[in-house]
Amino acid sequence: MSRFQRLSSFAGLPESLRGGYLAIGNFDGLHRGHQKVIAALRERAHAAGAPALLLTFEPHPRDVFAPAPFMFRLTGGDAKAQLAEALGLDGIIILPFDKAFSQIEAEAFVSDILVEALGVKAVFVGSDFHFGRQRRGTPAFLREGGERHGFAVDMLDLEDEGDEPISSSRIRAALSEGAVVAANRLLGYHWFFEGCVVKGDQRGRELGYPTANTRTPEGFQLAQGVYAVRARVDGRLFDGVAAYGKPMFDNQRPPFETHLFDFSEDIYGKTIAVSLVEHIRGQEVFKGLEELIAAMDRDSRKARALIAAAGPISDLDRKLGFFG
Repeated sequence: MSRFQRLSSFAGLPESLRGGYLAIGNFDGLHRGHQKVIAALRERAHAAGAPALLLTFEPHPRDVFAPAPFMFRLTGGDAKAQLAEALGLDGIIILPFDKAFSQIEAEAFVSDILVEALGVKAVFVGSDFHFGRQRRGTPAFLREGGERHGFAVDMLDLEDEGDEPISSSRIRAALSEGAVVAANRLLGYHWFFEGCVVKGDQRGRELGYPTANTRTPEGFQLAQGVYAVRARVDGRLFDGVAAYGKPMFDNQRPPFETHLFDFSEDIYGKTIAVSLVEHIRGQEVFKGLEELIAAMDRDSRKARALIAAAGPISDLDRKLGFFG
């Protein structure tokens, strides 16, 4: 049985999670750059016999200060928790972030949260980490606070890939262009998201391609087109082909539609997790249904071939369970 714990506040914090080694940040995507920070944290914590923890925030602070949510989120709270557990951490604390929380002074963040609530022994952050009201908590401020309160502070640079550091914004840009393979390489696992299956317009069923439709959140900026995917429903894995965007039917807010191969069950209302293998093609407008169906047949054959050739990118990818 896993000892991993997910918390949303410091109330009732188990004693087993106090005195830990703590990584702090938004960690959207928990990509390979973040994983470098977490690996150092985990190694040091376990060597000291202390818990290894992640402290993060939901929603993303940028969405809190925007007139409406706009961030293309790579990972929400549930996905972050899955990734944190797969990365071998002992727990994750996902604090609700709002404008009131943003007004906490940097010193109070250090004394009230890091020292009093968590009793940290060490804090790990990226070298660009800022915190507290008006982002006054600089890396130097945190290091000085650690010296005063008796905890260590490690500043780690994110890993480079090519000419620039691996970053969440770089991965978002890749996905928005349909560059799934590049995004997955930067993440260190096949990107995935979850959603509740809702009823669509039933056109896929009429065309011989019934789909599990999920609503896309505000800010979802994945390139429209057709994808080879693996999906998990009720703990079972299925191969499939998915489409995002419906130019033929003029949907203003298209759902993400996943056709599961060799599957005919009713899964309305259930949660489906979809992992992207590769982008097959962009959206196209066809002259008629026969031409559309022929394209869907080609897409399905290509998706089957791409999935058959795919495998886990890393040990983390394997632990996430989409690829054995």
